[in-house]
This record gives sequence, structure tokens and C-alpha cells, in this order.
Amino acid sequence: MTEYEIEPIPGLPGELPDGERILWQGSPDWRVLARTAFHTRLIAGYFAALTAVALVMALSSGGYVGVVMTATLGIVGVALLHLLAWGSARTTMYTLTNRRVVMRIGIAVPKCINLPLGMIASVDLALRIGNTGDVSLAPLGSPTLGYLALWPHARPWKVAAPQPMLRSVAGAEAVATLVARTCLAARPDGRIAAVVELHDASMPVFAKAQAA
Repeated sequence: MTEYEIEPIPGLPGELPDGERILWQGSPDWRVLARTAFHTRLIAGYFAALTAVALVMALSSGGYVGVVMTATLGIVGVALLHLLAWGSARTTMYTLTNRRVVMRIGIAVPKCINLPLGMIASVDLALRIGNTGDVSLAPLGSPTLGYLALWPHARPWKVAAPQPMLRSVAGAEAVATLVARTCLAARPDGRIAAVVELHDASMPVFAKAQAA
């Protein structure tokens, strides 16, 4: 039995207050999470190169122990990273309500992060092939969340000012638009900005939300 199975509402720490309703829930795609957060392809390529070098050296020396050890280490390491990605995705649930974004994260030490919509300064989308992507949420004011406490659900390289991120979600463009539209409803003063990062284009999420 997982922790979510004994929660009153999966992914939430308790019952919703009166007037609050769930608009969307989702979890990371663990395969995409493995590639993008745990960099399994990069590490697999690194060990493949090491194994190739060890094989070339073994052809001249006649000893293949190093080749076997290097290949085994690479296989075990990449398998463990895939296992971590699977565990992280399985224990993660993102929830958008009409009042907040809730991130239920953590494998060994589960925790719940609440982001009121009024405290979200910007919504950014990094879209990938297959319409999976990452939706990052930049909070207003000084950062109160640590990068390591959020990882891997944190925008890469934003260590000094950590930004929570909905990682590797399916239908990412629709999710980002929904988050943007809901934030605009919570803060209709228009002070929220958003940018979509694509491989070959850039598109404002909030412009789409206002037009919808």
C-alpha cells in the first residue's frame, strides 16, 4: 500500500476547504524523468565510451577483466538511476486547484509543498517532442524553498532562486495553459508573465490563456 492510498484525497494532505476544487492532477512520466532529470542517456553513453576504451586496451594486453567491470558498473549504475526515476515518479503527484498548486514529492521523506496561485510570479514551459514537458513556477519574493529539498522537481540551474517545477508531465502545453489561466483568474491584475521554451520557437502561455 502506498502513502497515497491512505490519504483522504490522493496527492493532498487533507480534505479540500469549502469552495476549493481540483482542476488537474498528474505525475511525471518516469521514462522521460529518467532521461531529463537523471540523465540516463548521457551516463549510458559515458560508460559505453569507457567500455570501448577498455576494450581497445584489452585487445593489446589480452585481459578483459577491465572491460567486464566497466560494462557491469555502467549497466548497474544506469539501472539504479532508472529505478530512482521510477520511484520518484511513483511517489509524486502534482495537483492544481482553483486556489493553489500542491506538489506531493519525496521517496524516503515524503513532503507536501503548497503554492498559492497568488504567490506565483511566472509560469514557464519547456516543451519536448511528444508533448511532454516541464512546467516551472517562479514564486514571488525571496525564495523560501531549498533547491535540494525540491530536486528533481526544481528548474535546472536556478540554485540561488529555486523554482518548483512540474516535471515530465504528459500534455504539458495544455497543463501549462490551464495553470496560467487559473493564475490569471486568481490574479486578474495581469502582473504574471510566462514564456514557453521550445526546441524551435517561443510562445507566451499567458497570452494563450487570455485569448482562450
